[in-house]
Amino acid sequence: MRRGFTLVEIMIVVAIIALLAAIAIPNLLRARVTANEAAAQATLRTISTGAETYASSSNGSYPVGADLTWATGASPKYLNEDYTGAARQGYTFTFVGTVAGYTATAIPVTLNTTGTKSFSACTGGILKELAGGVAPACP
Repeated sequence: MRRGFTLVEIMIVVAIIALLAAIAIPNLLRARVTANEAAAQATLRTISTGAETYASSSNGSYPVGADLTWATGASPKYLNEDYTGAARQGYTFTFVGTVAGYTATAIPVTLNTTGTKSFSACTGGILKELAGGVAPACP
C-alpha cells in the first residue's frame, strides 16, 4: 500500500491557498495605504507645529523659504529632521513659507499605490485633504 497525497488532493490544497491569498492581499495593501496616509498627516502636523512655534518666538513672523533649514538649523531645533529631502512612507513633502504664513503639502509618490489622498497644512495648523495627486489649496 502506497502512502502520500494524490495529485487531486495537492491541487485542492493549492487552490485553497490561492483563494485565501486572493482575499488577504488586497486587505493588506489597503492597510498599507491607510498607514501611509496617517503617517503623512502626522508629519504635516509636526511641520505645522514647528512653523507655529517659530512664529510665536519670532513676533508672529513665519519662516521664509522653500525648505526646512530654519527648523533643523536653529538652536534649539524646531524639527529634528528635514522631511522635505526624500519620500517618506510613500509621500513627498514640500514646505513654502512667507512672513505672513506657510503651506506644507504631502503628495503620494504613486497615486492609489502609496496613497489615495493629498494633504496640506496651512497657516494656523489647518489640515486639509483632497482625493487625488493634487494638494488642496490653502486660503
